[in-house]
Amino acid sequence: MRRHSVPMAMLGRLTLIAGCCGPAAARADVPMTYLRTFGGMKGLQITALTWGLLILSIVVVVITSALVLVGVLIRRSRAGAAEREPVSQTGSGVQWIYIGVGISTVVLAAAMVWNGYTIAAINSPPRDPRLTIEVRGHQWWWEVRYLSEDQSRIFETANEIHMPVGEPVRFKVSTADVIHSFWVPAIGDKIDLIPNQTNTTWLEAGRAGVYRGQCAEYCGGQHAHMGILLVAQEPADFEAWWRHQLTPVSSADLAVQEGQQQFVLHCGACHSIRGTRAGGRLGPDLSHLMSRRSLGAATLPNTIGHLSGWIADPQRVKPGNLMPTLDLSGPELASIRAFLEVQK
Repeated sequence: MRRHSVPMAMLGRLTLIAGCCGPAAARADVPMTYLRTFGGMKGLQITALTWGLLILSIVVVVITSALVLVGVLIRRSRAGAAEREPVSQTGSGVQWIYIGVGISTVVLAAAMVWNGYTIAAINSPPRDPRLTIEVRGHQWWWEVRYLSEDQSRIFETANEIHMPVGEPVRFKVSTADVIHSFWVPAIGDKIDLIPNQTNTTWLEAGRAGVYRGQCAEYCGGQHAHMGILLVAQEPADFEAWWRHQLTPVSSADLAVQEGQQQFVLHCGACHSIRGTRAGGRLGPDLSHLMSRRSLGAATLPNTIGHLSGWIADPQRVKPGNLMPTLDLSGPELASIRAFLEVQK
């Protein structure tokens, strides 16, 4: 039997509205752009090639358009005279074809060499990365796993990647379902996530900041809402963040403990939180959830209002996602929210 179905639907709408006035935590310092990068050597070389090919393309379009326009104008100016004068051939235009083909060949060959040089230069990092991060695409969110030789320091998170500034980081990417494409354009190139295959790339952040990324391969109805935030931190800050992620959150508050039980009961089959009995693998790991900047793969700012709306009615926010509507009562929702609110 549905409990409080009308009030819960209203609560979902109200909490989404209430959350919209909070800080725009889902925003990045640098929006989606590939014309300006902050990715060290890799980003600089890609940006230089992008601008070079863009300028070359503009020049070609301008020259072609100008020649067409000149030809049309000359044709119109001679139209009247051509009707009265006999047709005669005064010369051949083949030489202009030779000149055009020759110039085009040289320019295209130079662009090809530059492109090949850039691909070769960014293929390998300048030094062996000390950090490896696994990224696994799902419809429609990102699973992120931080690897370490020390098994006790390995952990998972979702939809937000942290990495140290000035250090190349190896990324191993794969997919749990369809083809996705991992792309943070302000940092580096994109790479496809292919079923039953693991691809490898590397990225390096040149300065601290929050950079917006996106799945760049159409992967279903919510493809546009499969974003990711990459947080570049100074090495000391990154290490502190890593240690914090390894620390389970606990509370002596009875309301929080009751919320933990409700979370395990209603959410633990799909989600996991370190230090609790919730060990689901179908959905994102929610450990330290409230320390993240966004919800739903950069769909919403991470505010308590948006969180309540998402739990109450996830299909309204992101139709087609695999999270079911749980038909929670008001007290159950408040209890689970109280537990998640301390996951910082």
